[in-house]
Amino acid sequence: MRSHRAQDWVVLALAAIVVVLSAARFAPASPTSLEVYPSPSLTRQTWLSDYNPALKGTPGDTPVLVFEGAEPGGTMLVLGGTHPDEPAGCAAALVLAENVMPEQGRVIVIPYANASGFTHNLPQEGHPSHYTLDTPNGRRTIPYGARLSNPVHQWPDPTVYVESVRGQKLAGVEARNLNRAYPGLQNGTLTSKVAYAITSLIREEQVDVSVDLHESSPEYPVNNAIVAHDRALDLAAITAVELELSGVAMNIEPSPESLRGFSHREWGDNTDTYAVLFESPNPAQGRLRGKTDEQLIIDGQDPMYVKASSRGRLYVPYTEEGTPLAMRVGRHIASIAALATSHTMLAPDRGIVLSGLPTYDELVSNGVGAYLSPGER
Repeated sequence: MRSHRAQDWVVLALAAIVVVLSAARFAPASPTSLEVYPSPSLTRQTWLSDYNPALKGTPGDTPVLVFEGAEPGGTMLVLGGTHPDEPAGCAAALVLAENVMPEQGRVIVIPYANASGFTHNLPQEGHPSHYTLDTPNGRRTIPYGARLSNPVHQWPDPTVYVESVRGQKLAGVEARNLNRAYPGLQNGTLTSKVAYAITSLIREEQVDVSVDLHESSPEYPVNNAIVAHDRALDLAAITAVELELSGVAMNIEPSPESLRGFSHREWGDNTDTYAVLFESPNPAQGRLRGKTDEQLIIDGQDPMYVKASSRGRLYVPYTEEGTPLAMRVGRHIASIAALATSHTMLAPDRGIVLSGLPTYDELVSNGVGAYLSPGER
């Protein structure tokens, strides 16, 4: 009997060791540990809780970076990390924040819009918790999170999520989707508090143009696209022409009036901003993908998608070269630059002139890491 008890204790001890080692390996990043190293043009850093005090001290609070040029002009807001499993969105926001030098107007960047979502992964997806890029002075690790806020931070999910504007009914888990929560509720769930803070920021900072950076799977029909609110369609059309002239093809999708809670719809309906959303193709989040690892995130190469493309199942061109992160970030950065140029053409007195950003070709050639700090200095 004693020998059995001894064996039981040994098994329990080994199990405890495995749990501790696994926890150390897979422990999520704290929202306050998410890294960004702003360019020298940073004029002010604040927090999302400054626009909704109910967020203060919560896992939804996140840095807001303000870059201001010498010449007065308009204001652009750029969100990365609305969906933390869409890595080009966050990476493009980091490249913007760590390189931009505004000459006219302001740029406000929130690299980790849904900070809670960066602290976990979606179950049964096999996603890594991070990916690592080579930079000129070391390596930079960037978290890879989940589409939804962490259930540890917002629980339980309702059986049916009823959004706050028109009462549209969605699956209960969508209550943790930041891009279904706008315009948000000041004292609602964590996710709706974040949405309320962002909407309040747009109003208080008098943001002219607001950009939400996203990715979608290659089999999703809205891809390589600008999704634009009704009032922003002319701006989006001019931006698409600017991009076409530089060799970057971009589709234009009108924001559906019937889909509620989305940034491109509710920002435009509830504030004076011109609201747009950018999409790029990310095979790591698709249903047709094969092995899911850091390499797929960075290289964007998957033989399953090559096969799917050959059978006409995709909405974007896909070859053995894949859709690398550098190309996807390049599309986002080029789109931000073209959007600023187009807005300045339409409203010179509210111009937004940006410098310091890498071009699409430079990002594709040199990689994303070439334009990021290596991390802790």
